[in-house]
Amino acid sequence: MKKNIYSVLRGTFLISDDSFKNWRLILFLSTLAVVMIASSHSADRKVHEIAKLNEEVKELRSAFVDGRGKLMEIKKESTVRMKLVGKGILPSTEPPKKIKVKPQN
Repeated sequence: MKKNIYSVLRGTFLISDDSFKNWRLILFLSTLAVVMIASSHSADRKVHEIAKLNEEVKELRSAFVDGRGKLMEIKKESTVRMKLVGKGILPSTEPPKKIKVKPQN
């Protein structure tokens, strides 16, 4: 047991005759660690991008609601009437007349 611990601490298990299997295992574990780290970074990047897009959606939704409110205010008859009075256009005092078209035979 003591011999195995000294072998690991001194690194003799890497230069011995049957060290090829040790090197394969070390390279496999190193590659696996690199893949795991890359995957983690990719996931973090996607999480940050999703958060940024959610903020942008909230801002756009707020701008849409604000624009819709302004449009509703502009479309009101009272608002249109006030803007047209400034230009000299007044509402009609006579009610509209219905036009009937008779079909020709």
